[in-house]
Amino acid sequence: MAKLVLYYVHPGNKYSHANKLMFAAARGIDGITTLDLYAEYPRFDIDIDREQQRLLDHDVVLFQFPMFWYSPPSLLKEWQDLVLEHGFAYGAGGTELDGKHMMLALTAAGNDEAYAVDGYQHYPIRTFLTPLERTAGLCHMQFAAPYVLYGALRAPDDGRLNTHVTGYRQLLEAIRDDRYDFATAIERDIVEVADIPTLVRT
Repeated sequence: MAKLVLYYVHPGNKYSHANKLMFAAARGIDGITTLDLYAEYPRFDIDIDREQQRLLDHDVVLFQFPMFWYSPPSLLKEWQDLVLEHGFAYGAGGTELDGKHMMLALTAAGNDEAYAVDGYQHYPIRTFLTPLERTAGLCHMQFAAPYVLYGALRAPDDGRLNTHVTGYRQLLEAIRDDRYDFATAIERDIVEVADIPTLVRT
């Protein structure tokens, strides 16, 4: 079994439409570690030693968050700045994360057509995730395609949210059970709920 740690990063959790249900589903899965980063560090006083040990203890690191102004919420950046130290995660002697996987699960308010060259965001959503992808690369981690929900604000009303949450649970269970096809996921731009059956080995 793979050891998976899921960091939930949402400063407005009580107002969440989708992420709150996704995280609740994740917390109900046995055998994975879940952490609400804003609840753990409300004053941004991150325990570096504890977080580095958490990374050492797990094979897959997954960050779940809503897109805010084209990037993750600010606490995730603070976590990166402090925890991914030179000599630990990168640079001379920084080999502790070699071979581990990094993955994202994110929601976006805009629909998929918005995240295109001719859409109003002008770029694919993967472009906005480049800093996290390069962070994984610098730390010698494998960066798998993110699990994405577009149009998240409308998803509870148009019937997509429950299906997305079910897919999320299947994805997390597959990672835990070594049934997730990371090799294929690494080659994709994004993963949506319809892709889950093709990435989960029975």
